[in-house]
Amino acid sequence: MNKIKNIIFDLGGVLVDWSPDYVYLKEFGGDVEKMNWFYENICTMDWNENQDAGYSMKKATEERIKMFPKYKKLIKMYYGRWDEMLKDSIKGSVDLLQRLVESKKYKIIALTNWSAETFPKALNKFEFLNLFEGIVVSGEEKTRKPFKKIYKIALKRYNLEAEKTLFIDDNLRNIIAANKLSIQTIHFKTPEKLENELKKLKLI
Repeated sequence: MNKIKNIIFDLGGVLVDWSPDYVYLKEFGGDVEKMNWFYENICTMDWNENQDAGYSMKKATEERIKMFPKYKKLIKMYYGRWDEMLKDSIKGSVDLLQRLVESKKYKIIALTNWSAETFPKALNKFEFLNLFEGIVVSGEEKTRKPFKKIYKIALKRYNLEAEKTLFIDDNLRNIIAANKLSIQTIHFKTPEKLENELKKLKLI
């Protein structure tokens, strides 16, 4: 690996614990199979990511209810109870972020798939977001990971050289996309494994 000068963190799943399971597991009475069917067929990942790329949550909800009127109540919960899906920060990861920031060796930014409508809530909730030199929010850019455009926006905006930049994300799809742009990567699994990877690279 080339010498790392810049580090890009994903937020959800790496530094922030967000999951619709916190709402829907209760609604489905603990039936994981039914809950997963709902995610795969009604409020899908692709549908949610469209809002992450800037589409109106209100419009998206109305359109989905028209398609699946039987599931109106459950569909409305997705954004109606979004706050309940946003839990705490992932402490071990935030501790690593703080160590990297305090070392003053790297330019550190965030690159997140997140709706522009809900991101202000995260800014209010998580003080550690102030540690970043900048945050690229997909909903504000009208594009999202894994599309090349959003990586290029982050690189250009913060004057980052791809080969000297490390990207940390829990989604393998996003990791593969970054690799194609010559960005170095760590596929996040747990804070402990991330710490080990950072130590191997002699970044901490």
